[in-house]
Amino acid sequence: MLRRYLLSVTVFAAVGATVVATQNPPAQPPPSQPGEVQLEIRSGTGTPPKYAVPDFLALSGDAETRAAAQTIAQVLWDDLNFEREFYLIPRDTYGAIPVARSVDEVAFDRWRELGADGLVVGTAQKEGSGLKIQVRLFNVAGQRAVFSREYTGSAGNPRAYAHTIADEIHQQQRALSGVARTKLTFSSDRDREKVANTVEDRDVKEIYIADYDGANQRRITVNRALNITPTWAPDGRSIAYTSYARGFPTLFISFIFEGRRHEPTRGATQNWLPAWSPDGTRIAFTSNRHGNPELYVMNRDGSGVRRVTNHPSIDTTPTWSPTGAQIAFTSDRAGGPAIYVMGADGLNIRRVSRDSNCDRATWSPAPYNELAFVCRTGSGYDIKIYDFAMSEIRQITFGQGSNESPAYSPNGRHLAFTSTRGGRTQVYTIARDGKGVRQVTREGNNFTPDWSR
Repeated sequence: MLRRYLLSVTVFAAVGATVVATQNPPAQPPPSQPGEVQLEIRSGTGTPPKYAVPDFLALSGDAETRAAAQTIAQVLWDDLNFEREFYLIPRDTYGAIPVARSVDEVAFDRWRELGADGLVVGTAQKEGSGLKIQVRLFNVAGQRAVFSREYTGSAGNPRAYAHTIADEIHQQQRALSGVARTKLTFSSDRDREKVANTVEDRDVKEIYIADYDGANQRRITVNRALNITPTWAPDGRSIAYTSYARGFPTLFISFIFEGRRHEPTRGATQNWLPAWSPDGTRIAFTSNRHGNPELYVMNRDGSGVRRVTNHPSIDTTPTWSPTGAQIAFTSDRAGGPAIYVMGADGLNIRRVSRDSNCDRATWSPAPYNELAFVCRTGSGYDIKIYDFAMSEIRQITFGQGSNESPAYSPNGRHLAFTSTRGGRTQVYTIARDGKGVRQVTREGNNFTPDWSR
């Protein structure tokens, strides 16, 4: 019997869609193995299993469906490869293997010769104005499906199907929450517009969002001002950021699905660098409303403002711990700027960075207990990570350009950051072990990324 459920797929612009998925149970085990249903694909050698993802079969002859079938397969290959849980067999090696005529007619012997442990086979078919996508993940050795889904929804964004499939395969095969359906936000000067209502010749910076891999980049702010340091609310439906739209820095929240914004610090000048609490009810930020820049915490609607640092030096750039019990921040109270941690009430302050000239701390989500930040290492900056359990610091970038503004992915396995390694300032992603650097943006200069949950 088929079990139906809904998969909420966030698709921007005119694509808004909910993908309906039908899950088919895997085929029953052979009679010689009654009761044994092994859903996890293993390599047999202790190494990551090898996966192949050939082009999906277009069951409709129109060009749109054929293009969607190819896009879904390529994006799915990239999504699965991103988490490094599987070895993805290069797609240019598939040419000699016969193309499957359906999800159930597979040349298993040929795929086994290629070394595949797992094989993803899918079809795309036009259904009304949308698409129907079928997909199976086969254990090649056992010639059985261990994962089976059918999706229906919009034809406007075929990448969304690939992202959903990748996250579900990672969850089923590795009990891992993948990031394929997550989003990035960042500030960009790509529009080459000039700041309005000023005699200074300055380019605007606007807030953008994009898929985790850089696709579907979309502008959020349109006020011809400096809009910087965006940060996602935990529910992924709004973004807090610093804006100079009023001529001085203050905080705004854009509700991106509702087309409205809110100014929680209205009436108080000089507020910047918002940071959401893990439950989304509070925002920590920097303000000079009482003199020196200090850290404050308020409710998300702007009420209940309280000061949490009080020092003659500058305290800025807050980030919350996953439990909401602590806040890390930057302070120059010991000379040069360094990273400190305190209770969310402002008590028990201690320094965690050994170097001076460090900034932009970001706290990892559970299960990791780490703090990433940047320190000057010559002419530029590099990213370092403080491990709370080991009280150790490791470095993950090494002087290729200036590397700044790290932000953890929601599963804690990756960081988004900016780098000048290619000339201009662009957003990149990197694994927490320093491997797998990928460039995300390419237009203009892009700054201070943040990763949605």
